[in-house]
Amino acid sequence: MKYLTFALAKGRLANKSLDLFEKCGINMEEMRDPDTRKLIFTNEELKIRMFLAKPSDVPTYVDYGAADIGIAGKDTLLEEGRKLYEVLDLGFGKCRMCVCGPQEAAQYLRHHQMIRVASKYPNIAKNYFYNVKHQTVEIIKLNGSVELAPIVGLSEVIVDIVETGSTLRENGLKVLEEICPLSARVVVNPVSMKMENERIMKLIKELKELTR
Repeated sequence: MKYLTFALAKGRLANKSLDLFEKCGINMEEMRDPDTRKLIFTNEELKIRMFLAKPSDVPTYVDYGAADIGIAGKDTLLEEGRKLYEVLDLGFGKCRMCVCGPQEAAQYLRHHQMIRVASKYPNIAKNYFYNVKHQTVEIIKLNGSVELAPIVGLSEVIVDIVETGSTLRENGLKVLEEICPLSARVVVNPVSMKMENERIMKLIKELKELTR
């Protein structure tokens, strides 16, 4: 029996995912050790391997078949846009992708004006403004605190993840439009789905029961 390989997004999602796997009888205790130098963790008994990856890399590992299954946020999956089977919404890591800015920027959205949009998620921003709103905008990719962009005049609005909205409020910004809800999702490589269908579907079914 070949190994089933899982790529987990580092951080909170990985810890929550490991909690779920433990409930399914898949124990990877070593992965929780913050001091470990290991990159790949194996459960020999169940023929399962897991590794942690930067969230934005998870879809890449799954797309190329280096991992059969991945767990990542919906934001990452939308931004990366790879052809994977999204098989399950795990229901944790919930937040929203939104267009945010100062209240006066709402009129630019209403009147479909040419504006600048700053975001860590240029593909999501482009898809929303071009294909959903049919509004021509200039998209500026940022890697750091995007909330700064409208404050210093780099952009009129931003596209970003909103959890509680407290950072926005502290900086005089608000949610102007909601793009989509986000949460942790399970994705599967299409070839793996064909080759290991029985094992993968059994696991998905168990996870589904636990996340109801």
